[in-house]
Amino acid sequence: MTDTSAAQPLTLTPAEMAPFIQHTKIEVGSTRDEMIAHAREAVEHGFNAAMVPASWVSLVARELAGTGIEVASALDFPTVGVMTSAGKAAEAEQIAKQGATQLDIGVQVGWLKSGMYDEFRDDIAGVVRASGIPVKVMLELPLLTDAEKEAAVELAMEAGAAYLKNASSGQIETANPESIRYLVDRARGNVKVKASGSIKSYRQALELLRAGAVLLGTSAGLSIITDSADENTTSY
Repeated sequence: MTDTSAAQPLTLTPAEMAPFIQHTKIEVGSTRDEMIAHAREAVEHGFNAAMVPASWVSLVARELAGTGIEVASALDFPTVGVMTSAGKAAEAEQIAKQGATQLDIGVQVGWLKSGMYDEFRDDIAGVVRASGIPVKVMLELPLLTDAEKEAAVELAMEAGAAYLKNASSGQIETANPESIRYLVDRARGNVKVKASGSIKSYRQALELLRAGAVLLGTSAGLSIITDSADENTTSY
């Protein structure tokens, strides 16, 4: 696997982009056979991870065992900030036990906007402690004021986030270099940045890596690595 902590080269062919893509399949109604095929695609093309719903983690973990491909899942998503902190931590622990090696989580935007900073931070920290795996925090930057953005970044890092994300999906923000640079400029220590939100084309993906993202979350990975993206493709 490519070391995604290293500085990104300015030029990558579409195929060379695969190790930076978290191959995502979260559609409602996806079947067992479809999930197995998704995991096998991740191996075949050398994607960084297969990102799947929690209910399919154990199956996908078995398929990916020994391949070096990460098993990623999401929590408190796609509607973010609706779980209790205790429930979120308990679910995070269970997902990790089932074989997830990375976890993307929604945040309590309403708590942040209410000035409940301790609760916002502790909600994230509970997941970090319970799961014991790298946690990527979906900050939903477009929903925040400038002051709230600064607070969210700091609190996420205080809580132990391994990655900062601009947004949970394209419904919140189309991933763009400006948001990624904002996070990269504020990340400290070993904290890295993942881009997410309607990443559909090779050109867009390359711009995000050049801005400092080390991971890209998208359901359009196959199109990107073949440079055949359809602008009408739904991408998370």
